[in-house]
Amino acid sequence: MINVSIAGGTGYTAGELLRILLRHPEVNIESVISTTSVGMPVAEMHRDLLGETDLVFSDTFRQPDVLFLCLGHGLSRAFLNDNDIPISCKIIDLGNDFRNNPVFNDRNFVFGLCEQNREQIRTADSVANPGCFATTIMLALLPLASRNLLTDEIHIHAITGSTGAGKRPADTTHFSYRDNNISVYKPFTHQHLEEIANTLTSAGNSDLPQINFVPMRGDFTRGIFASVYTRWDKSMSESAVIDLYEEYYRSSPFVFVSKQPISLKEVVNTNKGLLHIEFHNGYIHITSITDNLVKGASGQAVQNMNLMFGLDETTGLKLKGSAF
Repeated sequence: MINVSIAGGTGYTAGELLRILLRHPEVNIESVISTTSVGMPVAEMHRDLLGETDLVFSDTFRQPDVLFLCLGHGLSRAFLNDNDIPISCKIIDLGNDFRNNPVFNDRNFVFGLCEQNREQIRTADSVANPGCFATTIMLALLPLASRNLLTDEIHIHAITGSTGAGKRPADTTHFSYRDNNISVYKPFTHQHLEEIANTLTSAGNSDLPQINFVPMRGDFTRGIFASVYTRWDKSMSESAVIDLYEEYYRSSPFVFVSKQPISLKEVVNTNKGLLHIEFHNGYIHITSITDNLVKGASGQAVQNMNLMFGLDETTGLKLKGSAF
């Protein structure tokens, strides 16, 4: 069994991680760390786990095989500085501390996008889990980037559920604001742009064009729906582009190219990424959808863990979605 500890156990990503790991056949959850909730039963914080676990929040951990960091952005480095984590303990960070700055002491964090870095993840001792928007957008563009086919400006409009903003209440996350409402935030400046650009460049797109990204807040709790378009090289036929996408993701157990238009409910509560491709007036348009808490966070983190420990990467992740 893989002994697991989770640091920062009270937030949405930790709650989702617990839901998955409690049913993972190869995992023993050793500790769930929260300095603000020591002694509280985990199921009192994550109410949907009532009857599922007797775990209690603690402020210490023993010697886990893997440590998941579900801390706020910018706090993972501080946690590792304050705690002596042996190199034998693998680390998966769900924050943004190591996505673009991967070196920390004796560790070099591999960027944990399984669809691109599967082999590097298998041998890694430390992984930086990608961001949720970044995952959804990179899945849409990676096949084109792998052939250096991104040559014109890239336009992205993507909408996310309220859980993407974290658990702490804010003016733009509470019910009165979100209900029956949509708004734009951080247009052209979102923090995930750097990791998107780095990933597409490393995939093979040597001279990356400008990426115009307009994120939006949705009036729903979970999921990301991204509309991505750019001009495409007509030297490749439409069928050849579709073949490129299908071939690129052939070995990826969670990413599928749909021949039919897609909608958000098809991925909610699953670790899937679904893509749909169309061609209009010299543009390629890719719709990409994920669940921001699963494939965009905790599910992808477990997928990374499975690879790091030599398991089938789908272990514990064959989750059932809900169509209605």
